[in-house]
Amino acid sequence: MEEKKFYVYILSNKYNNVLYVGITNDLKRRIYEHKNKFIDGFTKKYNVNKLVYYEIYNDPINAITREKQLKDFRREKKVRLITEFNPNWEDLYQKIL
Repeated sequence: MEEKKFYVYILSNKYNNVLYVGITNDLKRRIYEHKNKFIDGFTKKYNVNKLVYYEIYNDPINAITREKQLKDFRREKKVRLITEFNPNWEDLYQKIL
């Protein structure tokens, strides 16, 4: 039996001036939903659909804790985290497919 994974992710828009932190148990599906604007709300309104950062967890409690931590980060700290992980702020969606 395959172990369940949980993902904490950060999306941006094409200008990299909007950031969104989310959590999911299926990163491919969730990013697809954001890209195709299936989900009403912040990401649809501000066209935030570029995957720039993600972390993988085996435990949902740890993933939820990390999501809350990232949401509390100041923008500068999120930018630093993304830049260390993804220096060119590329859309990582194709790499996770």
